[in-house]
Formats: sequence, structure tokens, C-alpha cells
Amino acid sequence: MSNDCIFITKEEEGQRLDKLLAHRFQEIKSRSYFENLIEKGHVLLNGIPAKKRSKPFFNDEIEIDFLLTQEISLEPENIPLNILYEDEHILVVNKAAGMVVHPATGNWTGTFVNALLYHCRDLFKKGEAVNSFNNHSRPGIVHRLDKNTTGLLIAAKTALAHERLVQMFASRQIHKEYLAICIGNPGNREIRNKIARHPVHRKLMAVCEEGGKEAVTFCKGIAHNERFSLVNLTIETGRTHQIRVHMKHLGTPILGCPLYGNLQVNKKLGVERQMLHAHLLRFNHPISNTPLEFKADMPADMHLHANINIS
Repeated sequence: MSNDCIFITKEEEGQRLDKLLAHRFQEIKSRSYFENLIEKGHVLLNGIPAKKRSKPFFNDEIEIDFLLTQEISLEPENIPLNILYEDEHILVVNKAAGMVVHPATGNWTGTFVNALLYHCRDLFKKGEAVNSFNNHSRPGIVHRLDKNTTGLLIAAKTALAHERLVQMFASRQIHKEYLAICIGNPGNREIRNKIARHPVHRKLMAVCEEGGKEAVTFCKGIAHNERFSLVNLTIETGRTHQIRVHMKHLGTPILGCPLYGNLQVNKKLGVERQMLHAHLLRFNHPISNTPLEFKADMPADMHLHANINIS
């Protein structure tokens, strides 16, 4: 689960980190809040715990793990959820495009977390949820989908379920498959390489030869023509933007992707989000160990583009 990440601008270079963050996140309006985050090790400077007196350089990477305090509070919001499964421990939903999973800069409301707090409000009031829910900005979240990626998302409702699901994701015990419409045809293959921050465009990720973290994706074609393809993608690892980076690396970017796609084709076809959908989840229940499998059909816009451009 990634933290909120920013990069130092030329104007910010040389400023004290706590002061810099307070100015960057003016909606929080508290320098002491960021001093506290830094002291507790929740702010990383280029991957290393920062000090409040640190003075970062241009393009340095800052990762921030926002904690809930009186400066930041999460409010339950009555946002509809497409719930596919629920029991006393976990919740599985089919996330719509446009929903941010957890609060972060620019998206403090209207997130899946806000919806989850409302849906589980009686449970949270009883204090039965994971302890860190009380001070963390991502209560219940054990993995995430990008804002405009649709599909299956698991949330934890209890401390034990949260702990075990996090362990299961870390140890690759949860099987995840996606559907994507690609420009071109990546074919059937295993993609195994390393992904890190792009050396120039620091908000993007890229395949790299040195450093980075291993990323493994298995690609299987479903249908294709001379211009587009519908593919099934199984991810063994969960790196930031992994699927989109891998498809771009192969020269077959995902249709509609604004970061790693073909902007000319996207504009021509009027596609405003990546055609990427978390289609299948398979795992054992974190408490009962019962095998579970969930599938979510492609959303209407993906069906439309698949029918028009591939069939």
C-alpha cells in the first residue's frame, strides 16, 4: 500500500521539511502536525526516515503516511457501494471508476474509506475494528486500485482480518486477475523485470535495469485484431502502476491511460480513463480459511470499446 508521494519543486528546494510540508498541504494548516509525523517516522526522504530540519533538494521524493489527528478527521459518507460479499470480518466490493480508495492530498472526502466508515459505522463505534483505524487515514484498506481502475477490492472489518489479509498480500497468497484493452497485442507471455521511479518524470514509474523492485505479470490474450486486443493479466507482485508500466514497456499501452498510454489514440476515440478492470480474486478467508473466489464483469464502457474496437 503506497503512501502519498510528492516531489520537491525548485521553489521549495532548501526549505525546512516541516515548514515545506505545512505550506504544501495548506488544507491541514498545521506545522506541528508534520513535525509529529516526521518524529514518528511517517515521512520518508528518498526512502529514508526524514528529520524535521532536513532541507531537501529539487526533485527529492517525499513519502507521507498521513495519520488521523484533530487536524485531520475522517467523516462517514453515505456513498453507495456495490457489495459482492460481506461477513463480520471482510467486505468485497466492485469499485466504480472515479472512486479514490483512501484519503490523500486533493481527495480527503468521497473516498472508499469514507464510504466504508459509513457502511460499518456501528462496528467502528464498538471499537471492534483494527486499532490503527483510530489514527490512520486508511482504515480497513489492505490493498488498493487506482482511481480510474475498476473492479474487485477487499476491505477488512476487524483487527484480525486486517492483520492476516496484509500478511496474505505480502506473501502472495491472494490471486489477482485483471482485464485490459490494449493498443496492439502483447500476446501470451510472462513479464518479469524491475520497476522504479522514472529517472526524469518523477511522478511516473518505469522499467529499470538497476535498482527498483521485482515486478511479475502474466499476460494471456483473449481476443485481438490488427489494432487492439483484450487481454487477461495476472499479477504476482503489486508494484505501483505495474500493469500499465508493463504494457507500455511492451509497446502495447492500455487504451485510455492518461499516464502511460497513447494520448493521440485516446483523444481520437474519446477514452478518458484506462480500460483496466480487476476481474477476479481468489483467496482463502483470513479467519475461516474457506476458499473464496469472486468475479466482476467488465463495466459498460469497457464492453463498449471492446465490442467496437476488437469484435
